[in-house]
Amino acid sequence: MYLMNTYARANISFKSGCGATLFDDKGRDYIDFAAGIGVNALGYGHKKVVAAIKEQAENLIHTSNIYRIKPQEKLAKEISRQLGYKTYTFFCNSGAEANECAIKLARKYGAQNFKEKKYEIISLGNSFHGRTLATLQATGQDKFHPEIFAPYMDGFKFFNTIDDVLANIDDKTVGVMIELVQGEGGIKAFEKEAVKKLAKTLKERKLLLITDEVQCGVYRTGEFATSRIYGIKPDIITFAKGLGGGVGIGACVSRKSIFEPGDHGSTFGGNFLATSSGLATIKELKRLKNNGKLDEISAKFNAYLDDLVKKFPKIFEQKQGIGVMLGLVLHDGIKLPEIISLALKNRVLVLRSGAKTLRFLPPLNISKKEMKEGFARLNKALSEYEI
Repeated sequence: MYLMNTYARANISFKSGCGATLFDDKGRDYIDFAAGIGVNALGYGHKKVVAAIKEQAENLIHTSNIYRIKPQEKLAKEISRQLGYKTYTFFCNSGAEANECAIKLARKYGAQNFKEKKYEIISLGNSFHGRTLATLQATGQDKFHPEIFAPYMDGFKFFNTIDDVLANIDDKTVGVMIELVQGEGGIKAFEKEAVKKLAKTLKERKLLLITDEVQCGVYRTGEFATSRIYGIKPDIITFAKGLGGGVGIGACVSRKSIFEPGDHGSTFGGNFLATSSGLATIKELKRLKNNGKLDEISAKFNAYLDDLVKKFPKIFEQKQGIGVMLGLVLHDGIKLPEIISLALKNRVLVLRSGAKTLRFLPPLNISKKEMKEGFARLNKALSEYEI
């Protein structure tokens, strides 16, 4: 192997896909309840996304941001439309990059709007914000701060509850970064009233609320932005995973125009291919939301998970999450790798989250047939485990 040893990969290689079904190089089918860790929001081979990518690839893939990129402008406008208020978007290539952009925006805001510079960002325990040095330090999990990568950047601290966050805002604090539903922290959704209290307090102090919606955004929880479910309008929102329909993209979306030319940039960010795919993806997801199919799929998937909790009470404590960003919490996290392995053996793909949560992020257009088959396979895997 000529690859860096950064992933504990399963010994399987996929060759093609259709809908929410993948096929390996031996022709075996797998029902995908993971969607490339929430990336393939419309599954595999979606006609409109494929057509958008094909058409754009036949014309231009990349020119760089020193020239205007019309699909980028259209996608930024569509994001603003779907949020329902005026925004300014910077496009990049990943969630970590989007969060890096948010951190820089916050620091510039803190330098320009107060007598003494504010620069510290507070995050929540069990959060995950990326794998760059800055976003690792913003991540509220000590296991992501090993000494081998030290020293880390100054200007970050985290607390386990929103009340603790509010109690520890000081003269250095410029804002709070929060995943409204924690993707790597057990699929934990924060309480609405606590989030509203946080948003209100920050607004009163002229500090920034940054919602990391890299995983929970783009209709994963039922709305384009999860912040809409919470009834808040963050100062900055970061998106990535589901935004590009499978093509790498990230977006840092701000209600304030803070940057000037030269403050930030990206060679590849927001190129023709990624933004064309993104535009086709979010328009199709909006259509699924508006015609009721997204809510129908969410209700059906949730019902299947509720049945699993009832059927296997010795394995699962409860279901948690919002929309189709869901988790089943195990009584014993030690069992989690074995369950994921058995699911793979039965040709259904699932994920882990945190210490003891089985995570589900299926394509948002998964068919009833695929859902039924996937849960039949998962039931078989869980029955094998109980034996």
